[in-house]
Amino acid sequence: MITVKSQRELDLMRKAGHIVAMAHRRIEELIAPGITTKELDKAAEEVIVKLGGIPSFKGVPNPYGGIDFPASICASVNHEVIHGIPNDIPLKEGDIVSIDIGAIYEGYHGDAARTYEVGVVSPEARRLITVTRESFYKGIEMAKEGMRIRDISRAIQQYVEGNGYSIVRDFVGHGIGTEMHEEPQIPNFVTRERGPRLQKGMTLAIEPMVNEGHWAVDVLSNKWTVVTKDRKLSAHYENTIAITENEPEILTE
Repeated sequence: MITVKSQRELDLMRKAGHIVAMAHRRIEELIAPGITTKELDKAAEEVIVKLGGIPSFKGVPNPYGGIDFPASICASVNHEVIHGIPNDIPLKEGDIVSIDIGAIYEGYHGDAARTYEVGVVSPEARRLITVTRESFYKGIEMAKEGMRIRDISRAIQQYVEGNGYSIVRDFVGHGIGTEMHEEPQIPNFVTRERGPRLQKGMTLAIEPMVNEGHWAVDVLSNKWTVVTKDRKLSAHYENTIAITENEPEILTE
């Protein structure tokens, strides 16, 4: 069931979104060659807790039957697409790392992802990150009352593929509110389903996952980390948004 949020609920989601944005700001301050993703995870969790939130991801059950997710952020390096588990391996000059952060505030979730450059990266890596971010904004140009989910999907797909990249098909965006994943699903590619019409008060997590090579992915033996099948680079960009009478409101910036 798709939930339409009241003004009070939107206010709580703005707070959750602010907490996520502040955690990302801390990541941006720290990220550099030599730091580990486990250190980034600790720093993000400290921000979330200090601001009155609860990490959304920590303890989430594994859909494939593995361990519950053990960290507060997902940290996916280079060819890792999503759901990377933070570890003690130092990041290297030229790496790219996708950081996905979720926070709960008084029962409501915020969710956002960014792909960060570690030191100086290649022009190819920088272009992939840029196109991924820009595809999100192409998508939310369609996130208006009366439009359909498919309109968002088409805008993202056309922009990504028009720039020579591919869209991950196995994972999609989603509604968000009192649950981290709510209806509707929001593919970043066109499907046969048009999806529901957008209404004021709907809250959505729109998240293009863009691969340098083919869209096909694998799940590693830890049953969490998703990687590109061809092991080429991948980037991720996500915000939680609210549908309004006018332009969509980004709740996690």
